Amino acid sequence: MAETIVCSHCGTPAPAEGPPPTWTYSVENGTGRYYCDDCARANIRAIEGRLDASWW
Repeated sequence: MAETIVCSHCGTPAPAEGPPPTWTYSVENGTGRYYCDDCARANIRAIEGRLDASWW
């Protein structure tokens, strides 16, 4: 069974075929995290500044 990918910030599940290309993927402290469109847009400056999600 395939793993369900969810947004690491709000918990929105990705479609069954996987996260759309508009989702953001970030590595924080060695852990990969996906962020949905809405969360990525709302926090893009923090993501691009490499601030961990715990900061924002």
